[in-house]
Amino acid sequence: MKEFKLDKEPKINSGFTTPEAYFDSFSESVLKQLPKSEAKEISLFKTRRKWYYAVAAVLVLMLSISLYIKYETNSNEIDSKILEDYITYHSSITEDEIVNLLETEDLEKMKIDLKLKNEDLEETLLNNAELEQYLIN
Repeated sequence: MKEFKLDKEPKINSGFTTPEAYFDSFSESVLKQLPKSEAKEISLFKTRRKWYYAVAAVLVLMLSISLYIKYETNSNEIDSKILEDYITYHSSITEDEIVNLLETEDLEKMKIDLKLKNEDLEETLLNNAELEQYLIN
């Protein structure tokens, strides 16, 4: 391969020239041509900000109401179920203890009026043969 040296070859003139001291004042001349007032920025988020806040508020309100209703209704049901299960499965509680915990109004509501006539009792015993088995045993 032939040796190639750039220093020995004749240089080609590009044909483009710049005036002397052109780049010394270039930045000043460009800044003079720019407009003095800055362009106004318009952000898409700022114009729609109210709508974003409204949608967020509605979502938060919907979630909070549904969660409040769910927990409010479940808490009352669970408490009554737990109480019933506790009373049912713990045989150490006697009927006397339950009566002592009840108020007099509750006891009056539980009273049953058993005013039976002798004729009604005899008629029921005659019509139902199985009742005799229950009474005998």
